Amino acid sequence: MLSFFQLIFGHVLNFFTSLLYVNNSLQSGGDDQKVDRLDKRVEILHQNENFLIVNKPPDLLINGGDADVNDTLHTRLENQFPALICRELKYSFYFPHRLDYSTSGLIAIALNKEACNLMRQYFEKRCVRKYYLALVRGIVSQVSLDVHDPIGYNLKEIGKSNAMCSPEFNPNCIHPRSAHTKFHVLSYGEYDSYPCTKLLIRIITGRRHQIRVHCSNLGHTIVGDYTYSGRKDVHPPRQMLHAYRLRVGQSLDFDFRTRDPFAETLPQWKEDRVVADLNDERVYDEIDQL
Repeated sequence: MLSFFQLIFGHVLNFFTSLLYVNNSLQSGGDDQKVDRLDKRVEILHQNENFLIVNKPPDLLINGGDADVNDTLHTRLENQFPALICRELKYSFYFPHRLDYSTSGLIAIALNKEACNLMRQYFEKRCVRKYYLALVRGIVSQVSLDVHDPIGYNLKEIGKSNAMCSPEFNPNCIHPRSAHTKFHVLSYGEYDSYPCTKLLIRIITGRRHQIRVHCSNLGHTIVGDYTYSGRKDVHPPRQMLHAYRLRVGQSLDFDFRTRDPFAETLPQWKEDRVVADLNDERVYDEIDQL
């Protein structure tokens, strides 16, 4: 647990740490290095004695076993919050859940073992509700979808892309496990003049690449998903999948959202028809009840 001193003065310490960090950047690398390091600060949505709730950028590993990988979420948090590092851990912080490298959005970082175990218990008991936003290729004709395709390893991709698959769609699928994803259409439009659909997604299980596999099974791969587009979707600047909202019941009582990264302000995305309002709680009720 954090000490009383850290609880009271944590934000002040982090502020002065940030000033020292920028000052060191100026001394060691000039303005270019200062800008680079400031760009690598993690957006914090909430902080208390047990958790950091952060908005992970796309194309960033949570942590890395490769010594050559020195820019990860855990290294950025180390630089930003040195007073919160747990020296007993290889990666300095507790990660009770994860996001793929290419997926952006909300992730809860535990600051002590007890908080991490509690969050993991809530995930196991399905007390956590995670909602994602995605832009997918093509027009999804059904407004609501409830998908239960099992997900396993693609035998031909092990050690390569490590792509996953469903046995119904791929005979090379091994060790499939149950998987459950719910979809609700938010709007229709175009991305770079290609017909696309914006989806609100809730995952019930948490299999590797679950949303990406289920979207591929539906015939609507996520915009910018290189792996599940057959290595063809290479032009978008990122994969358009984002962990938008995190709700945790019981004693934690969390409910956090990020801004919408796929709003009309995204230059390539043009909405033609809105089906549901992301700020209307009824759309979350509808997807929960599928």
